[in-house]
Amino acid sequence: MVARASPCLGQISAPGLLWSSYIPAESGTGAGSMVKLSAKCLVAGDSTVGKSTLIQLFRSDGSHFTKNYSMTTIMDVITKTVQIPDTGDSVELFLCDSPGKAMFNEMTEVLCDQPGAFCLIFDVTSETSFSNCAKWLQRVKSKTTSPYLPGVLVGNKTDLTDRRVVEKIQAEEWAASHGLEYFETSAKELENFDQPFRALAKSFHRLYQERVESFKSLL
Repeated sequence: MVARASPCLGQISAPGLLWSSYIPAESGTGAGSMVKLSAKCLVAGDSTVGKSTLIQLFRSDGSHFTKNYSMTTIMDVITKTVQIPDTGDSVELFLCDSPGKAMFNEMTEVLCDQPGAFCLIFDVTSETSFSNCAKWLQRVKSKTTSPYLPGVLVGNKTDLTDRRVVEKIQAEEWAASHGLEYFETSAKELENFDQPFRALAKSFHRLYQERVESFKSLL
């Protein structure tokens, strides 16, 4: 039997339980049941930090790398299904990629509402892009009323070692202080481009399981 969950633009209330960004369509009970979840994931960060490139690499399993930079001018939504290790479950990520300067303008307001997860990306050669992660975090959290939202911080362009200004320990400490997992990636060298998104899928799946157990305890 398969239990399904889908992304939603608003919140759905169940007795004693708040479902934010996913809705169980049928119950998966009994041995061998599988759960298929969908999570809307906001990908936020300054322009030129590599958001679109990392998303495209993740979607194509590393086979698509854009050498010529082209700034994102509209909101783009990329989907990718992630299998959860040691289970028959999966999470379909809806990765919302938009221009850094227009992440929360009126045109993207509805699409960004009530996310199920988020990914903050900065450029390790840009102190400004790292500092601005605090702003992006605040804006992402303003879009949800959920007390916990799975999130990761990603330091991209680690191949530019001679130009690096944000040290790993600095980023790790900031991420930990905000309850985020930290990852370092190099889109150019195809290093760890999939790890942040797989971690988000696992965290979202774990949160789903915790809420299901909490709901069952109320019955």
